[in-house]
Formats: sequence, structure tokens, C-alpha cells
Amino acid sequence: MELLDSERHAVAEVSPSRTPEQAEARRRLPAPPHNGLASSLEHKRLQYYIVMMLADIGLMIVSFAVATLLYYDVSPTYREMQSGLVPLYLLLPLFLTIALYNGCYSLNSLTGANSAVLKAVTAVLVSAALLNFFAFFAKMNAEFSRIIFTSGIVGALAMMAIFRFGFSRWLTAQWGPNPKNQLVINDGGPRFVLPFAFHIDAEEHGIEPRFDDPASLDRLAKYLCNMDEVVVSCRTEDRLAWAEVLKGSGRHGEIVSEFTREIGALGVIHHDAANVSSLQVSTGHLGMRARVLKRVFDIVTSLAALIVLLPLMLAVAVAIKLHDGGSVMFLQRRIGRGNQFFDIYKFRSMREADANGSRSASKDDDRITPIGRFIRRTSIDELPQLINVLKGDMSLVGPRPHALGSKAGSKLFWQVDRKYWQRHGLRPGITGLAQVRGYRGATDTEADLTDRLNADLEYIQGWSLWRDIKILFATVTVLVHDRAF
Repeated sequence: MELLDSERHAVAEVSPSRTPEQAEARRRLPAPPHNGLASSLEHKRLQYYIVMMLADIGLMIVSFAVATLLYYDVSPTYREMQSGLVPLYLLLPLFLTIALYNGCYSLNSLTGANSAVLKAVTAVLVSAALLNFFAFFAKMNAEFSRIIFTSGIVGALAMMAIFRFGFSRWLTAQWGPNPKNQLVINDGGPRFVLPFAFHIDAEEHGIEPRFDDPASLDRLAKYLCNMDEVVVSCRTEDRLAWAEVLKGSGRHGEIVSEFTREIGALGVIHHDAANVSSLQVSTGHLGMRARVLKRVFDIVTSLAALIVLLPLMLAVAVAIKLHDGGSVMFLQRRIGRGNQFFDIYKFRSMREADANGSRSASKDDDRITPIGRFIRRTSIDELPQLINVLKGDMSLVGPRPHALGSKAGSKLFWQVDRKYWQRHGLRPGITGLAQVRGYRGATDTEADLTDRLNADLEYIQGWSLWRDIKILFATVTVLVHDRAF
């Protein structure tokens, strides 16, 4: 993309009133581009989608042909060659259908190599599974050579992955990481720089959202030519006019709003029946299938862990009771999912109970018993929380639940960062991403909480069952920790 120097990241300030010099400058506005600020990428993207599709077809043909040749010692008869390629003829229509459906040839697949490879692999494996399913019921499996079929699939996957990585790197070198033409128009709103986008100043280039002036709209249209996305940063009172202009441009249009970012708006919901629109600011972090999967995993794993660890837990309970005759369990009110209170179970490790957790345990805390010091250092005191998991108060993995009086420095946790409450969108966990990263123990400074909070929010936004499993395995390596006191 080439851009005139006067059009790249213009930073002229907008003044509500014009001096005579400014008025004269306005009469000497730069000529609008006749063919847009950049050439169209839409047709190029379409061409590259076709190239990727033809490459996939060609690579699959080559892979199955080579597999057939090797299977018959490089000298197959015409009938043997056709027999080896029959699975390919049936596989290709299935593959192309699934590939078109799952976004194998989409915007993200052009410059995102990992996404492109993942989508291609998924399409190949799903189509291969479907072909085997249909062949089984049609009693055609015996006619396929399993060696040729498997070798052809593996070879195709390898070559498609190599091609996509290379193709993506080449496109990134040509276009940069963004395969779209984006234009930012500043018309008196907040100034910002959007990487790899064109930036122009509305006043400097004489651009206005005026419906009573067709010539002004024509001038604007020349700047919008070949743009895929347009972002306008304007004054509040001009947003409606810009919105109407963008709607008539036939392009993806956005208007910058500091307020929507401040409240973390996710989208706009139009309630036509009530003739009102609202900003969506929250959503469920996990869908129903994900919640069911996580809950089943919690129940099965925690139940198995309780059975295996029952002798150890009984031994600890007896040791605590024999030491001072006090209660074995310690219950403390914590903040759980949806900001609801629940009572957490722990083995008692202190002489004095702290119901609100206003005083964090320290390394030389005189309240901790000798047995308590051992079970805290080895995280054994947390084992009764498996009961909380079975009850549904907690999950095996999630943000750690905090006591009501917990402080970071001199402030309560929720006084440090207003995003604190967002961590309660999921069930709290016995362990979590923050814990395996070493963020545990006393919160002597506000940074101690901020590190944990950022890790918790990262976990919530990127949940997967596989990540839960990895965190559980990683927890084993930090059970004994120098900050577990």
C-alpha cells in the first residue's frame, strides 16, 4: 500500500473557529485521490482464496498419487492407480464442503498461519472420518487400501501445513499483518494511531458529513474508495451525521466512543418491540456444553482424588485433634461465583480463627501451629476443598476465592482495581493460573493483587478443559512453595 506523505498519520489540531489563514488553507485543500488511497485488496483476497483452494486440491492429488505409486513399487497398472485414487475422488467433495464451512479460506487464514493450518487439518480429518463412516455403511471399506488412504492423508496434511506457513509469511511480507485496508478519520474526537491503517485529518482534507452538499459527499467517497473498514473519531454532536454517512457508504463503519470502552461494552442490542437500544456489557463466560464438561470433570476428578487421599486426610485430622484437641476443620466465608458467599473448608492450621481474613498469614506468623506450618507448606490444608468442589461451591481450577477482609497493602482487594469483581464470573478454584505462576502467599503490596487479578482474568477469557488439565499438572510442581505459609 502506498500513501502520500500528507495523508500518513496527520496530526493537525482541530480548532472550533478558523482564522483567515486557515480559511485560505481550506481553499487550497489537497485534491482527493481518484482511485482511493490504496488499491483494492478485496479482489486480491478472492484470488488468494482460490489459490489456496487449488493448492489444497493439487497437494491432496499429489499425496495420494505418490502413496499409490509407492504402494505398488512405482509401477502400478492403470486399474491399480485408479483404485488407489478412488478414496481421493470421494474425499475431495467432503473436504471442500467442510473447508468452506469452517473458514479454511477466510480472512484469518491469509496472514494467520496457525489458524490456517488448524482449519485445514480440521477439515481434512473430519472429511476423512465422514468418508470412513459412509464407506462402512456402504460396505466399501474393503475396496480401499488402508495404507494408501492413511499415507495420502498424512502426506496431504504435511504439505498443506508447509504451504500455508510459507504462503502466510509471503502475504505478511506483502501486506503486513493486516490483510485489510483500514481508514481512520479524525474529526475532532480522541486521537489515536491504529497500526497498519491509513490516517487522515477531516479538516485538513476537507471532509464533512454534509447531506445538503452532494459535492462534499462525493469528496468523502473518493477517500473511502477501496477501504474495507472506516473508523471515525469525532465530536459527540457529529456522531449521528457520521453514522448516517457511513451507513450509506456500503462499507464497514465504526465511530469511536470513549464511553463504550470505559464501561467495557461488548455490543449493541436493539429491542425493536420497545423501540430502544442498549449496550451489552457482560455475557456468560462459558456456554452450556463447556459448563457441563467442566462440571463433569470436576466431579469425576475430585471424587477420585478424595478416595485416593482419604487415608492422608484422616491422618492429618487425627494429628490436628491430638495436638491441641481443637476442631479439625476451619470454615471461612469466601466470595464465590457471581459474588455469592460460601463457606470454604480447610484443615485448621492456626490457634486463632480469623473469620474475615483481615490479617494475612506471614512467614513467622505466631498463630500457626507446628502441624499447621507443615500442612500449609505442603498445601495439604487445602484438600478439604475437594468437598466444596463436589458441593458445587468451587471448581478444581479457577480464580482462588478470597476472604472478605483480605487486603493488598492497606486497601481491600476490590478497592485496588475495579476489575476485581470480574474474576467472579466462574466458580472459584482450588488452584488456578495465578497459583501456578507463583502468585500466592501474603499480599503485602497492591502489585501482589494486580498480578493475581490479571492472571485470573486471562484464565477466564481463555478457558478450555485442556488448560484446566495443564494447570492441575503444573500445580503438582508448586505444592511445596516458599510463599505457602
